[in-house]
Amino acid sequence: MSEEPVAVVGIGQTKHVSARRDVSLAGLVREAAVRALEDAGLTWADIDAVVIGKAPDFFEGLMMPELYLADALGAVGKPMLRVHTAGSVGGSTALVAANLVSARVHRTVLTLAFEKQSESNAMWGLSLPIPFQQPLLAGAGGFFAPHVRAYMRRTGAPDTIGSLVAYKDRRNALRNPYAHIQDPDITLEKVQSAPMLWDPIRYSETCPSSDGACAMILTDRAGADRSPHPPAWVHGGAMRSEPILFAGKDFVSPRAGKDCAADVYRQAGISDPRREIDAVEMYVPFSWYEPMWLENLGFAEEGEGWKLTESGVTGLDGDLPVNPSGGVLSTNPIGASGMIRFAEAALQVRGQAGEHQVAGARKALGHAYGGGAQFFSMWLVGAEPPTG
Repeated sequence: MSEEPVAVVGIGQTKHVSARRDVSLAGLVREAAVRALEDAGLTWADIDAVVIGKAPDFFEGLMMPELYLADALGAVGKPMLRVHTAGSVGGSTALVAANLVSARVHRTVLTLAFEKQSESNAMWGLSLPIPFQQPLLAGAGGFFAPHVRAYMRRTGAPDTIGSLVAYKDRRNALRNPYAHIQDPDITLEKVQSAPMLWDPIRYSETCPSSDGACAMILTDRAGADRSPHPPAWVHGGAMRSEPILFAGKDFVSPRAGKDCAADVYRQAGISDPRREIDAVEMYVPFSWYEPMWLENLGFAEEGEGWKLTESGVTGLDGDLPVNPSGGVLSTNPIGASGMIRFAEAALQVRGQAGEHQVAGARKALGHAYGGGAQFFSMWLVGAEPPTG
């Protein structure tokens, strides 16, 4: 039996901010879910199952929140799954939901990812001691900064590249009403003069700490035919992982990322991603990861990713726009960040991305990574149903 085509017919986000003190966690997730239902023209009764994801429980100090969120998400009496793959969890959660529809286990699934970082301290939650090493890390940036330095040594990239990415993404965020960081006075000089946090990563080149949630409604072909808006069709999706440490691990361009992208392109019939993909929502929590992932995902040859950034190729008006929404650099409710990438890719091919819409976008890639650059999830969505 062939797989059922999967369509994204509803998308909902909250306004992402430093602290949503006006709502509980249940209120936060319901806000995104209701918006997705309204976008799809559906009610809770139309949902067959719910799949949720978030980052580690200690980021909020609330263990197994899915137990008390079932009511808020209309899941009482319905199957409910929770997914966890560190920072990539939002993407992995969407893929699990898509697979349930593709395998005809359920016809219509609500998938949602969230984080309320204001109720804990993820910075120090990410500073866990590692055996036999000096306790020198402070947050994810302390872990990833040496890998950025390795990329710079390997490729000869000038130290201005990170600030170019941050300046681009923060300007893009001004076009996105849901984005957390809104700085209308942003300038390249302002980015470049920010304090150094983890050499070579400046404060302006790092992601914020956000409260927020993102939801999507996924359905089958019959459900897509009833959608009030053009759906986004899933052409390919994959997850890959690798150990955080092993002999020969390439932290600059992890094997799991390459393999994950290759699988998605194979499913979607993509032979030249640079030319065939119109927009990319890439997981870039620290600005230097844009050129690094451009190479890892096959958009640039090894050592050439930074040149695409420097030449403006990844700008909103470039021929490969990356993070037109403002990306993780502008919005980072960790558990939801990956799903936001997937949802924003879907908005692009639906032609519903508003002021940050890429003109004529027909195929878009959503990308997420997590852990020590060890968990990867990606999907490619298109404006037309997949063939074959």
